[in-house]
Amino acid sequence: MNLRTLTANRLGDGAVVYLTGDGDWSRSINDGRLITSTEEGDDALRVARRCLEAHAVVEPYLIDIIADTGSRRPAGTRELIRSRGPSIAAGVPAEQR
Repeated sequence: MNLRTLTANRLGDGAVVYLTGDGDWSRSINDGRLITSTEEGDDALRVARRCLEAHAVVEPYLIDIIADTGSRRPAGTRELIRSRGPSIAAGVPAEQR
């Protein structure tokens, strides 16, 4: 199995968050729980479902990550974009982008 972590969006503000090892949520992928087996992935999804039912997060799912030189990054382009925040300049009219 690839190295994975669990991501979602925080319901209060829409921020991209990652499930930590203690069941909390962090905006930093480096704090995200490392998942190396199907069993660990299933357990993380169970924790995320409880958070979903408590209206803390929406759309939790597992993503592949790459961990090297002490930092982590999403393996896929979509998740890389999500991890960096909005891809448009706030307050800049579309015709000026």
